Amino acid sequence: MKKTATRLADGRELIYYDARDDAVRDAVDERPLDPISTRSEIRHDRLIGDDVAVASHRQGRTYHPPADECPLCPSRDGRLSEIPASDYDVVVFENRFPSLAGDAGRCEVVCFTSDHDASFADLTAEQAALVLDAWTDRTAELAQLPSVEQVFCFENRGREIGVTLGHPHGQIYGYPFPTPRTRLMLRSLAEHRERTGRNLFDDVVADERSDGSRIVLDGEHWTAFVPYAAHWPYEVHLYPKRRVPDLTALDDAARTEFPQMYLELLKRFDRIFGEGEPPTPYIAAWHQAPFTADDREEFALHLELFTIRRTSGKLKFLAGSESGMNVFINDVPPEAAAERLREVASK
Repeated sequence: MKKTATRLADGRELIYYDARDDAVRDAVDERPLDPISTRSEIRHDRLIGDDVAVASHRQGRTYHPPADECPLCPSRDGRLSEIPASDYDVVVFENRFPSLAGDAGRCEVVCFTSDHDASFADLTAEQAALVLDAWTDRTAELAQLPSVEQVFCFENRGREIGVTLGHPHGQIYGYPFPTPRTRLMLRSLAEHRERTGRNLFDDVVADERSDGSRIVLDGEHWTAFVPYAAHWPYEVHLYPKRRVPDLTALDDAARTEFPQMYLELLKRFDRIFGEGEPPTPYIAAWHQAPFTADDREEFALHLELFTIRRTSGKLKFLAGSESGMNVFINDVPPEAAAERLREVASK
């Protein structure tokens, strides 16, 4: 992997990640951009202990532009975009409309490919490996920022999820605090250790593998399963078999096997509802340990992949119980979801 860092016209950082060591990235951003002005702040909810980011400047962000005006495509034929180069492998740059900025963290955009009409599932194993390298590098780099406590790499795919740009891309959030979901995991982790003397993540994975009914894929270095108490209609958790706290700690064997495992999961997600259905909307979310957590080495890196589509033409909306009280009601039994995901395996 070759890494080339540069600056956009408004001062934001942009980084090219290339598979070839001889790639040259010397294109200059020639757009007449004004300096970035963000109004992001973190407010604390005293009743439940959550932190909320208030970012009013995001109201003006780009919203479903036509394909020939996509800001994530390469700059070509006089049409200037966020990426000055005429082609690229993987690009990461600071979000022009960040939810978190300055002392309140950092937000970055990850473009998986220059092909506007592709999806992550269309990538080759080599391309997916390069994305993994970029996620890992950004995790290591953002860990050095004093304003970042936890790094969250994720992809939202599909209009139903709320995606406003169709180009295949994800984001990286550098939170200035451990997220509420992670704090709950750390609390459960500590309670389980005190009660049993064992690691909760290890026990969860071992129990799923022992039961077997919810296993979707079981490789040499990764295991994918529908969790026993899945919140979403189709939800898969992907764990490395050697527990590590974050992406930077993965060994070479796990890094080599990951692209095949992940690409197969994404392809199966697109087959869940049968031929003729539009691409399955999903969220893919990496869970990594906060950098200063007491139980950091006990935390288990894992990826959670889920869709809000519950059946053909119908979405799972968060209604009163979910949105009001955070008690999820799942219409699809996890065992049935796992069986369906095994049925649609690649031939």
